[in-house]
Amino acid sequence: MSDVGDTTPERTDGELLARFQSSVNQPKGSVTLGFRMIAIDQSKMQIEAEFNARDDFRNPMGQIQGGYLCAMLDDVMSVACLITSGMTHVAPTLEMKTSFLRPAIANGSPLRAIGRVVKWGRTIAFTEGEIYDAGGKLLAKATGTAMPTPFENFKKK
Repeated sequence: MSDVGDTTPERTDGELLARFQSSVNQPKGSVTLGFRMIAIDQSKMQIEAEFNARDDFRNPMGQIQGGYLCAMLDDVMSVACLITSGMTHVAPTLEMKTSFLRPAIANGSPLRAIGRVVKWGRTIAFTEGEIYDAGGKLLAKATGTAMPTPFENFKKK
């Protein structure tokens, strides 16, 4: 359920996907994580992305350190907010809870992540995210609360 006013997308899912895939202005954190958008569904307020789980993300046990997984989840949930707003708002994360269900291994295969907006309000957005390994096993889940903020609030004065 959503409090979004006009849910008619200004761009199709395919047009938005192409825009993300050809962007040269990707945030440096997303670049570090190997973020690549692979699907957008505006009607579900959901996006899907892949992340490149690099060897240097590993902890001493050879698993991807949980902080990187949290960053990946935060990334997809935030981008889901951007899409839900019709590309008019960012949504800084106010809080986030992550549950790690099984070890994530850096084996050269990308991790697949889904981010969605559960409820979009004027001042608060509730989000969810999941990360899966190449075999489709659920590795981690997160829920978050974010603060929708119009881009215009970030314009230089």
